[in-house]
Amino acid sequence: MSDNRQRERDLQRYHQLLDLWQAENPIKTIKLQFLLASNALLLGFMQLSGGLVASNRPLMLGGFVLCLLWTLSIGRTALFQKAWKIRLDEISRRYPDDELFQLLDQRQALMQAPAWLRLLGGVSAKYYLLGAPLGMALAWLLAAMIVGG
Repeated sequence: MSDNRQRERDLQRYHQLLDLWQAENPIKTIKLQFLLASNALLLGFMQLSGGLVASNRPLMLGGFVLCLLWTLSIGRTALFQKAWKIRLDEISRRYPDDELFQLLDQRQALMQAPAWLRLLGGVSAKYYLLGAPLGMALAWLLAAMIVGG
């Protein structure tokens, strides 16, 4: 296969993978928003039902299970996004001087952003996407353990 033909096939594959990679972002965001909303509702129901009391233990255990399931769901989405990124990086390494294959390399552009924005925006999404549901799961479990039962 000619080099030009291989490049065209790689470019086509790159764009397909880029679409797949991009599609995971709104999915992760929606999942995180539903996690936060469902936990807010559970906290509200718990407060209306007397707060941190033994009779709310099933609600707390439900919150624990819900958060564990959200962790797995968000984790799976993040895993697939990482898989697409790995494949994108494999293709882009074949064409280091071709800007079409370097769309996701933002290192130089990011260095031009203000320091405060780099600091706040530099936290990897995996930390809060997976840390939030795990932290909430542990909080629900701790609450259930505190009230005993």
